[in-house]
Amino acid sequence: MAKVNNVLAKCVLLLALAPSAAMAQSGFTSAYTDLDLDECLVLEADDFGVSWSCPGYKGYPLLVEEGDLRFSLSYGFEPRENSVGFQTLPPFNRLGDKLEWRLSNALGRWFPIATIVRYYTAHPKTGEDFGQVLVVTQIAQGNSCHIAYVDARANANANELARQAADKAGDFDCANDEVEIIGAFEAY
Repeated sequence: MAKVNNVLAKCVLLLALAPSAAMAQSGFTSAYTDLDLDECLVLEADDFGVSWSCPGYKGYPLLVEEGDLRFSLSYGFEPRENSVGFQTLPPFNRLGDKLEWRLSNALGRWFPIATIVRYYTAHPKTGEDFGQVLVVTQIAQGNSCHIAYVDARANANANELARQAADKAGDFDCANDEVEIIGAFEAY
């Protein structure tokens, strides 16, 4: 019986270490935070839009803005200086309730390099929910912007495609590069 318990303990230890080894090899992992605007601080509100300060990954600042029935996210302690400004999708949209933070350990500690958030896009004629786009945003000092769009309904592996795009963050030049549409795209 002791031998069986010993083997079982070794299996449990190997399983516990396996994800860490895989993450260390890849250099990337994900963390998730809720995106609940009721839990955010309203910064400004008027007839044209609203902006909120929301908690991000381990307190990393997140600015959520809404204007003309479209949403935009910005990051960092000076979000308006770090990003290209209000960046959204063409159709009316709303945000999903989870934010996936892609983290890199390239500097020997885990830090956010990108996010993936689901945008629900409205049908142009009815205004009802129509498409779902995973928006990949690069987080970089003075160079934060959308870098890729993945249609979550048209691609069976949409989450994996978005993670692959996010893991390339840092190489994208927000001023000169075009947002990449990855896979089939029918969201709008």
